[in-house]
Amino acid sequence: MNVYSGAQRRRFDMSKAIVMLAIAMFTTAATAEEGETVVRDDERGTLSLVIENDVLAGSDRNYTNGVRVSWLSGTRESSGFAQKISGSGSNAKVRHGFAFGQSIFTPNNLDAERRLPDQHPYAGWLYGEYSWLIQQRDIIDHFTVQAGIVGPSAGAEWAQNEFHSIIDSEKANGWDNQIDDEVGVVVSYDRKLRALANFGMGGMSVDITPSFGLSLGNIYTNARVGLMMRIGNDLRNDFSPPRIRPSLTGAGFFDPRDGASWYFFAGAEARGVAHNIFLDGSLFRKDEVDLSSKDFVADFQAGFVVQLHNVQFALTYVERSDEFEEQVEPQQFAALSLSLKL
Repeated sequence: MNVYSGAQRRRFDMSKAIVMLAIAMFTTAATAEEGETVVRDDERGTLSLVIENDVLAGSDRNYTNGVRVSWLSGTRESSGFAQKISGSGSNAKVRHGFAFGQSIFTPNNLDAERRLPDQHPYAGWLYGEYSWLIQQRDIIDHFTVQAGIVGPSAGAEWAQNEFHSIIDSEKANGWDNQIDDEVGVVVSYDRKLRALANFGMGGMSVDITPSFGLSLGNIYTNARVGLMMRIGNDLRNDFSPPRIRPSLTGAGFFDPRDGASWYFFAGAEARGVAHNIFLDGSLFRKDEVDLSSKDFVADFQAGFVVQLHNVQFALTYVERSDEFEEQVEPQQFAALSLSLKL
């Protein structure tokens, strides 16, 4: 196993500070929401498809494509550990979910066949995910475990070049230089609050919803704090639309209260990054990855959500700050999601 470099140790120390802040917020939030325990029963599950791609933002580099299909069950009665998390007097509900996804990364220059040491390396991440969600009226505690593989076995080369042939785009020629195969595991926890502020405005509502979380694993390790503002109607239908990690993501379900609803949203998430295999290389072997990855990364996003009966559609535009010193410009991409209530 590699010994952490000085830069990695600094990232780890800075992430610990953010984790301490997240713990403090957790305690404060739990106290502030005490007594708000009514949760609607929801027998139906939610099936979601999320596609993220930078071609919609006019680029083809770094994080270039992501696909995720997920299923989250309806509500079940909580017991045991879930009751300890939510409080013995709570009528919190539990949801269970599964997902499969793939994320693809490439350099700026897709023509070059050689390795490009100052650009994002080629890489793919293919994974399965289990989710366990504890839902209170205004709080979501979300635990996930991702397990999969990075490297040629992730199938990213085939997926990207097949997609490029469909849209008549250039072939990426440097996949022989992608990160080697490695089995990966990432364990994550997130807490999402319904509303830091919530007020009516004519026939519409506005809310401001904070979130924070922590991910640990050999693929990526980070701590994060986020904030989102929404304006529209029936905001209690969901906790914002689904996304692909790392991101300012929703809870993975919606619970329609009438035939139609909509809202616009804008938000930001700050992440303290201790490890990112796609920029730092493996923790267990020496990779030919020598980028100066950044300790902090920020996402800024905006979009809209439309729900018609049992169908929800969302479009999100994302700008991500530079993840490494050699990066030419911030990452820009769009996310499309379609969710069905079944």
